[in-house]
Amino acid sequence: MMKIEPAVSLPIEIIDVPNRPGYSVIGIFCDAAKFGDAPYTYDGRAYYKVESTTVLMPRSMFEERLRRSNPSRFAWECQTQENLCIEDLDEDRIRGAVAYGVAKGRMPASAVTESTFALLDKLGMVEGQQIRNAAAALFTKRPAAYPQFLLRLARFRGTEKKVFIDNMRVKGNFFELLDAGMSFFFKHLTQCGVIKGLRREEQLEIPVEALREALTNALCHRTLDTPSGSVGISIFDDRVEIENTGHLPNELTAESIMLPHRSYPQNPIIADGLYMTAFLESWGTGVARMVDACESVGLPRPVYGTDGSFVWITFTRANSVTSSVTSSVTNSVTDSVTNSVTDSRAVRDVEAELSDRHKEVLAYCAIPRNSREILSHIGLTYQSKNIEKFIRFLVDRELLARTVPDAPNSPLQKYVVRKK
Repeated sequence: MMKIEPAVSLPIEIIDVPNRPGYSVIGIFCDAAKFGDAPYTYDGRAYYKVESTTVLMPRSMFEERLRRSNPSRFAWECQTQENLCIEDLDEDRIRGAVAYGVAKGRMPASAVTESTFALLDKLGMVEGQQIRNAAAALFTKRPAAYPQFLLRLARFRGTEKKVFIDNMRVKGNFFELLDAGMSFFFKHLTQCGVIKGLRREEQLEIPVEALREALTNALCHRTLDTPSGSVGISIFDDRVEIENTGHLPNELTAESIMLPHRSYPQNPIIADGLYMTAFLESWGTGVARMVDACESVGLPRPVYGTDGSFVWITFTRANSVTSSVTSSVTNSVTDSVTNSVTDSRAVRDVEAELSDRHKEVLAYCAIPRNSREILSHIGLTYQSKNIEKFIRFLVDRELLARTVPDAPNSPLQKYVVRKK
């Protein structure tokens, strides 16, 4: 017992062997639940069982168990770096996220007047006078220093990972990777126009809200303490897969996560920061919302999978659903689009209103762009009057579509040309 760390006190009993006079065994009783997930060492070494054999525990496994047993001390997001300072972070992103949190009632209105360091403190991303790694994950301007801040993007031909149609790698903070991922969905998934009331809304074949929720979860709950960590998006002819390095919480399985459950964030500080800025919920309802969104358009439920090193979620694409459903959706979309363009005189009137700059914006927005990028591209400053004249003008005339249609003022908002 003296060589076991941390020190333990276990009851020992000498048990006589039945029908063997003079023979005894030493019984040591251990209540595993009492000791939790913390790894123990004997004579400075850690061991674990592989079936009936006791073997040395690999360092990576030992460190992972340390982190899981005491995340507030060992988790990567909690650690600080002496060389991480405010200048390394995107202050516009920080203030934009906080403003969104204030607008959604998650943070007090006074937050918008505080210093950037004070805002990070409110988000739990400061320890003493040093900044925690969690702040870098969300707001860094220098992702090259963090190899794990990586998003892999691929469009494959067919249903297997053999032939690439498109292949990209993007490095960045949480918001940059979320933007890049959503842009990739808009680039490679089918878009359709649907008339709702008096408005025409642009939709993807897989609901945008479901894809955004899944990608947000992957970016938030991924493993961040290893340089080889990453998030991946794979688009096939029949499905979309979003994967991240890591594992499901101990309390959940690939099956039970589809049932009502509580929230078990893998990176609590990052998750709390995203909750306060209204980019994430904290009640374990995200999966239910993805299921509802998919079923509302006739798609099957998404499916989770894990192998202990990666977690992934798979969405079925609309073109792989039964032909009767596809035909029904196609007819509905066709009718909506037809109704929206029957008045050719109105179309000519709109075209007559377009300046060269308007046309330049439309050409530039073949893929989603944010308002700063658009105005910079046409040589204008980022001012509300320019946004009104060259972006909202095109949105109102249904020539540009918002990528976040349910939140026009979202910091993640981008614009993409409507396909007609």
